[in-house]
Amino acid sequence: MPFYIQPIREFLVRPALPESLSRISELAYNLLWSWEPIIRALFRRLDPGLWRSCGYNPVLMLGRISQAALQKAAGDPRYLALYRMACETYDSRVRKGDPPANGQLIAYFSAEYGMTECLPIYSGGLGILSGDHLKSCSDQDFPLVGLGLLYQQGYFRQILNPDGWQQERYPTNDFYTLPLRPVKNAAGEDLKVTVKMPAGPVFIQVWSLEVGRIKLYLLDTNIPENQLPQDRDITDSLYGGDTDTRMRQEIVLGIGGMRALQAMGLKPTVFHMNEGHSAFLALEQIRLLMRDAKLTFEEALEAARGSNVFTTHTPVPAGIDLFDPGLMYHYFSEYCAEIGTDFQQMMALGRRNVFDRGERFSMAVLALNTSCYRNAVSRLHRQVSQEMFHDLWPQLPIWEVPITSITNGVHLPSWLNGDLASLYDQYLQPDWRERFNDPDIWAQVQEIPDEELLEAHRRRKRRLISFVRARQHESALRRQASAAEVRRAGEVLDPNAFTIGFARRFATYKRATLIFRDVERLKRILLHKEMPVQIVIAGKAHPKDQPGKSYIREVVQLSRDPDLWKHVVFVEDYDMKVGRELVQGVDLWLNNPRRGEEACGTSGMKAAINGVLNLSILDGWFDEAYEHSGGWAIGEREPYSEDQDALHASPTRKTRTASTPAPSITCWRAKSSRCSTSSASSRRASGCGG
Repeated sequence: MPFYIQPIREFLVRPALPESLSRISELAYNLLWSWEPIIRALFRRLDPGLWRSCGYNPVLMLGRISQAALQKAAGDPRYLALYRMACETYDSRVRKGDPPANGQLIAYFSAEYGMTECLPIYSGGLGILSGDHLKSCSDQDFPLVGLGLLYQQGYFRQILNPDGWQQERYPTNDFYTLPLRPVKNAAGEDLKVTVKMPAGPVFIQVWSLEVGRIKLYLLDTNIPENQLPQDRDITDSLYGGDTDTRMRQEIVLGIGGMRALQAMGLKPTVFHMNEGHSAFLALEQIRLLMRDAKLTFEEALEAARGSNVFTTHTPVPAGIDLFDPGLMYHYFSEYCAEIGTDFQQMMALGRRNVFDRGERFSMAVLALNTSCYRNAVSRLHRQVSQEMFHDLWPQLPIWEVPITSITNGVHLPSWLNGDLASLYDQYLQPDWRERFNDPDIWAQVQEIPDEELLEAHRRRKRRLISFVRARQHESALRRQASAAEVRRAGEVLDPNAFTIGFARRFATYKRATLIFRDVERLKRILLHKEMPVQIVIAGKAHPKDQPGKSYIREVVQLSRDPDLWKHVVFVEDYDMKVGRELVQGVDLWLNNPRRGEEACGTSGMKAAINGVLNLSILDGWFDEAYEHSGGWAIGEREPYSEDQDALHASPTRKTRTASTPAPSITCWRAKSSRCSTSSASSRRASGCGG
């Protein structure tokens, strides 16, 4: 006999906002606070301890703060002055510009977005790039909306067992305590759309996230209308589950995203696919054009192609989603029948060899075949991509394969540290925050006294060390370490030692353990009496990546060596907060992937805008910026006929130094003018300027 579980309903009781602080909730629900210091300071000043314990989430904080604290702030003229300044900043940054005269709108689709640490719907560089892209579009008032998935668990939180092996924890996101709101329809009800799956319709709720001037719409299937657990679990976790789950996620993102735009009355003129996860949107475009404009499949394909942009981030074939023909038939046979299209005709859009009916369906090939503009994310990545996909245009030379490049960038206000920003307020033009894309602004950095630059960096370094020690102490207590280990956690790192930073996904091609190949030699460097060196490392491996987890364990074990425990530290649970502290506080940023396998790699840019020099393989962005940015190159640009790992780890291998004067100043100036790749490609594709 079936039984039913009575759902538990939770209620968040919020204190009443005093009249003099009536707009503070409005400020909390717009992620502008994540890159505007004056707005962020408004929440931190209310209660610094609560701000930290709430994970820097102002919505949750306003739900937990006491009425007495709010009343105290409302009666404090200093706080009210800060509040007025925050409101003025908000109004100037969020004020809507005039709608484009040509009615253009860009719809930007991405499977993940790294906006802020309290919204864990990102896993790595792709998501951080998407988040920086939206923030850049807000700053430049581009006509753009974002589409993504709202994951109930998001990406995992990392914990290490006593042996140093990564374990995963999946905390549940409570959407009602995040800076999100459900989108309403004309009747004032939660907006929902449907996509048809083999077992029946799947309902999708649409949520809205404000990112400055930009709207990000996130799709959620964990709602009561979906009776089947597998339907509710589609948006459960980022990159989780099996191939069938990935298929369902990408149907919801691509096809469901298109239907959400329709339901909201939005009519984009450009559809930007950030990676191939959303490429099913092109099939929905074709279906709509065939239904509404009575076009043939070929005509609808050409019409859809003219409005699509595709950015590929993948430098290796293994990183592309591939679906077996049987799985595709299971999900799309009825879809094709509804619009009178032959299933094999549709399958040909995702195959390299259209005559091979056994070939798996490629999401990247689908995106390439249905886009008129295709870009890689660095110049070197363009060459790699042209070689990867040359068989789609076999009649062309490799260098004419129609994939261009726009090098990724970072959102400067999100990653620049406050100490440097304060110096810039003193020495640069007063409007440098609005003109940070103007290279002439950064020539004035030369006027900042070296002593002041150095002291600003030292402050960030001391802050980094305090942060790492606190993290190590918490980690030791959690795993019930010995009293001696808990005590040592507060003694790691030396504020006066040269500090190297390394933080990224622990994919094997990134070679996180390359620096540890010769431990005895490394000890001689780190333990030098007059010039000690230390290394701070952070990163996560995909839950199914056993070699990546082994790399983490190896680093953790080395960090417990009696000689190295003060000099090598692995920081647990890598996220945006950890990454920000590292790129702002270390002296040197290390990046050593195998050449040609890092599409762009923007963490070094974040370090560079904070005055940190790079020591990197000539790959991704560094391959084209090295001679101008300062820092050191590992290896050469020529193809390797020998084992790259052995060559780059060899003690006889020499690095090359960029012949750039005052490199620490040059690197600030050189990187600060970059905007996000996706911003540039959307802008060019929509005719908004290069």
